[in-house]
Amino acid sequence: MKIIVAKTAGFCMGVRRAVAMVLDASNLAGEPIFTYGPLIHNPQVLEMLENKKICRIETIPEKGEGIVLIRAHGVPPEDEKALKKAGFTVLNATCPRVVRVQVIINRYAKKGYATIIIGDKKHPEVVGLLGYAGGNGYTVTSMEQLAGLPAFENAVVVAQTTQNTEFYEAIKAWCTGHAPHYRLFNTICGSTEKRQSEVRGLAQKNDAVIVVGGKQSGNTRRLAQVARQTGTLAIHIEDASEIDYKGLGGAKNIAITAGASTPSWIINETCSKVAAKVQNQHPVIGLLVGIRDFLLKTNLLLALGAGGLTYACAMIQGFSQTFIHSAIASLYVLSMQILNNIITIKSDTYNHPDRAAFYKEHQAVLQVFALGSGAVGLYLSYTTGFVSFCILSIMSLLGLSYSLNIIPFVFGNMKIKRIKDLPGSKTILIAIAWGSVTSLLPAIVNSGRIMPMLASFVFVIGLVFARTAFFDVLAIQGDKITGKETIPTLLGAKKSFTLIQLLLVFDIFILLLAYWTSLFGNNAFLLAFVPLFMLLLIRLHKKDSLLSGRQYEFLIESSFLFAGVVAAVI
Repeated sequence: MKIIVAKTAGFCMGVRRAVAMVLDASNLAGEPIFTYGPLIHNPQVLEMLENKKICRIETIPEKGEGIVLIRAHGVPPEDEKALKKAGFTVLNATCPRVVRVQVIINRYAKKGYATIIIGDKKHPEVVGLLGYAGGNGYTVTSMEQLAGLPAFENAVVVAQTTQNTEFYEAIKAWCTGHAPHYRLFNTICGSTEKRQSEVRGLAQKNDAVIVVGGKQSGNTRRLAQVARQTGTLAIHIEDASEIDYKGLGGAKNIAITAGASTPSWIINETCSKVAAKVQNQHPVIGLLVGIRDFLLKTNLLLALGAGGLTYACAMIQGFSQTFIHSAIASLYVLSMQILNNIITIKSDTYNHPDRAAFYKEHQAVLQVFALGSGAVGLYLSYTTGFVSFCILSIMSLLGLSYSLNIIPFVFGNMKIKRIKDLPGSKTILIAIAWGSVTSLLPAIVNSGRIMPMLASFVFVIGLVFARTAFFDVLAIQGDKITGKETIPTLLGAKKSFTLIQLLLVFDIFILLLAYWTSLFGNNAFLLAFVPLFMLLLIRLHKKDSLLSGRQYEFLIESSFLFAGVVAAVI
């Protein structure tokens, strides 16, 4: 069985914007927060909002207080006015694509035009659009209904933004032949068109299609409809527990897509469970994937990568004592990363559900293992020198106190009590910690030269910052839900990707410059493979590669380990 994930699966721009708005309001505001109706059509997201005490109101009270978000589908203009009159602070999370349709309808309604909306009369988006038609709006869901409408002197024709593109093309053709004076606007969202086009192509090339998303979501239902129209088996599920593997029969190639309101963690969970089904059919593949996942969950691969990077930094600086520092770095990173994963179980529930479940089940054992690794690392550093031991001790204490209330001051409008509360602190401090343990400690013990040490330090910081920020981009949905202020949640994914790529290019430049100026020896320029490889992976992700987040994680962590292999060869 082969699994293909649609490039367009998951949140569209409008849904992403609406969810970000409500989460930002929840994380920053100190007053009650509501949504007027369901924010989007996805049960898991709505459950998540309820868990964050973001309530839903279906009717407008005479008096109210707090913040109310207008859902992504939009509402009639009189509802927005009524919410404000009741005393609510209103945040309009209507999708900009829907706002465009509202503006078109409103403009022509003021000129006396009738409005014909191609969409379901009961759908929230259509209900909102009708509110802008000035009482002269009509909805159409079939060619027969369109033909049965009065012959209007002037009319504007628009589509629900998630409408079936082929159906709307038929509507336009009818209007061209029977009512050429009607004003036609193609208001189907570009994201909807891409999703439907992609699922049509995937259905034609695969044996079955799994469509993930809320049963009340119009765009998700249409994806399943488009897939079925090709004659391919298509099932619509809300989560992975609903998959009927017997119903899939002997499907060898399965495509997975998702509606515009389906969160990434539901898509990832579905892919993982379908992939597990594949692995069970192939014991060898299952064993290899199981080993990979164990190395990632326990952070053993990351720890080995820290050791490999330390060895590489020591070799290019010309040090002979290398393996003990590699061991110290591995043990320190292993200890801190396990403890960090224990702290972030809440956000991992959304970002990495498998890892979160693993840490919940084995939390006590992992805590002992983390503390034991840290203690052994401190002992090894003590054997290399008192200064090295003191530096590593301070770094360990800072890591352990990351989530403790030790900072009694106010930063901006936020009360900062923990290092963790400093915006973007995690990415920066992880990078500095890696730079210190992989470059500074070996240089201090071996009386290394300052300039090679600094060049090595900057190189590692750039690599680790790029690695951590990239994974934070992949986890941006879960981090926003839990209120974690990472670099991507502050800058946004687009700016974060730009920053990451610039850092990796700078890393390549640092290596080449250090080699050309003889700061580094032993063909150190070959280590430029690591930032170059990471740069290629990130650009691959930006182009909507079919690789999963776990595959990216494995490749990037392995590249650090490979740096040590390259250093050993050169």
